[in-house]
Amino acid sequence: MYKLPMRKMKKNQSGVISAVKATGELGRRIRDMGMVPGSEIKIQGHAPLYDPVSLRIMGFTLTLRNSEADYIDVEVNE
Repeated sequence: MYKLPMRKMKKNQSGVISAVKATGELGRRIRDMGMVPGSEIKIQGHAPLYDPVSLRIMGFTLTLRNSEADYIDVEVNE
């Protein structure tokens, strides 16, 4: 098990959010979307230019800009 920023995860890779490092309004917005430590996620894919990233969390699909995904650390199983 190792940690990496969500932005660097590959398609179909899954893991558990370990930390959300954003503060202020951005941090609140990310947490309001359900991106909290302990949540399981699975990367569905990246846009052709790798921005945004699409993921599955709590039964729904969510897309995040890479600038937002950089603030989220995920524990990934090899």
